Amino acid sequence: MSEHYLGNPNLFKAHTKKEYTEQQIKEIAKCMEDPIYFIKSYIKIVNIDEGLIPFNMYGFQERMVDTFHNNRFSICKLPRQSGKSTTIIAYLLHQVIFNDNINVAILANKSSTARDLLGRLQLAYENLPDWLQQGVLNWNKGSLELENGSKILAAATSSSAIRGGSFNIIFLDEFAFIPANISEQFFSSVYPTISSGKKSKVMIVSTPHGMNMYYKLWNDAQHKRNDYVPVEVHWSEVPGRDDKWKEETIRNTSEAQFATEFECEFVGSVDTLINPSKIRILSHNNPIISSAGLDMYEKPEKGKDYVVTVDVARGTVKDYSAFIVFDVSKMPYRIVAKFRDNEIKPLLFPHTIEKIAKQYNNAYVCVEVNDIGHQVADALQFELEYTNLLMCMMKGRAGQILGGGFSKRGTQLGVRMTKQVKRIGCQNLKTLIESDKLIINDFNMIEELSTFVRRGTSWQAEEGSNDDLVMCLVIFSWLSNQRYFKEMTDQDVRARLYEEQANAIEQDMAPFGFVDDGLEDNSFQDDSGERWTPVTVRKGDIL
Repeated sequence: MSEHYLGNPNLFKAHTKKEYTEQQIKEIAKCMEDPIYFIKSYIKIVNIDEGLIPFNMYGFQERMVDTFHNNRFSICKLPRQSGKSTTIIAYLLHQVIFNDNINVAILANKSSTARDLLGRLQLAYENLPDWLQQGVLNWNKGSLELENGSKILAAATSSSAIRGGSFNIIFLDEFAFIPANISEQFFSSVYPTISSGKKSKVMIVSTPHGMNMYYKLWNDAQHKRNDYVPVEVHWSEVPGRDDKWKEETIRNTSEAQFATEFECEFVGSVDTLINPSKIRILSHNNPIISSAGLDMYEKPEKGKDYVVTVDVARGTVKDYSAFIVFDVSKMPYRIVAKFRDNEIKPLLFPHTIEKIAKQYNNAYVCVEVNDIGHQVADALQFELEYTNLLMCMMKGRAGQILGGGFSKRGTQLGVRMTKQVKRIGCQNLKTLIESDKLIINDFNMIEELSTFVRRGTSWQAEEGSNDDLVMCLVIFSWLSNQRYFKEMTDQDVRARLYEEQANAIEQDMAPFGFVDDGLEDNSFQDDSGERWTPVTVRKGDIL
């Protein structure tokens, strides 16, 4: 009977009797103790030019392996074609050979990519000396099992990829390229699996690709807001890459592509509503409370004014029902809480809105009433009898105007997201964020802003991304530009922005002097072409 697995001369079947020399036993012990020694001494890889060659590790690759081996959670940011996948599979091979009964998951953005990684690991295994190998129980394109009880599974990253299993090591390859909804679902389902063992490892390796879950994990790791140990590799650490190589690469690609793939910058989509340079410097905070879709950043404070804007999901799994709570007591406006959930039923959503709005001093609530949004607004008004629900009036060519009640014809609950409302809201949102009048401190909002791009003559999320929170921001930005907003909050965004802009111009022009013609005109024109004149309103005056 053959000792080889399925006739493969490079693989031994399980339960094949072996005899070891004293030197081999010493080598096994040394390899078990030192994964870097094992890799440098016994792992072979396929080189495009030279074929099968020993894996001569670079310095940063040794640093990666050392980080993996001595930490439970690791995250690596590396440039393209730096040998990151080869390094990780070599380490995984060490783990399954020298540890009994461990389960390893190789997860990538595509199942074919994960199987390719497993195939490279299997090739390295086949080229090990006989005395270093474990007997094989199962060996195919999607998994392998050794006689020491250790197993490796290769699959696409998804919320169901490893659900129900118990894994000791999870390797996430090119995690930045996983769609946002999948990455979020994955972490919500996989973390119970990870936390089930005290020695479980998670290793994330990727090149940046926008501002997504990978960006959040990396950013939090750098600021020590999570348990991941970051490893960053610069393109110049890869032998053969110098300034001349950089110039040639940029000449054959582009500056933007080089910045993303080799400088490893977290660059969002092109042609975003908010200037990319502004998006890159936005910083998120960890919420003080996070539960059931709600993230709270600041607790309600007595005497403060709050506004809630609501975007209702269209009923698909990819869409989120969302709302944002704004502190509008003073500028800059602050985001104090947000809710985001893609499973909540429209019947339950109004109760959630009411509960949070009441906590924030009976906040003013503005609901986007397109599609099924009107059902949510109706429930707030007529079933729950929430008193501070904002309404709009139709004013002909002027479109929708924020108002306070049903005293006039054409009044509706909430606001309809028309082309005009969206255009004005987007313009104002850009102004508020880029002039630091609205502080964005939530990761999901930053993520959505990084993929909120021009589509024809409008703005929307790029394919595969979401904009539910951005639309809440757009509603608020439109709302803050309304005259009735002053009555609610004693604020006037137009006047304040105009005054600050005028002051800035005055300071810039001061060296040249001014000519005072004795005529004072503080009026200004908004983006829609309407001219406004600020007025002084005393307490008790009726508008």
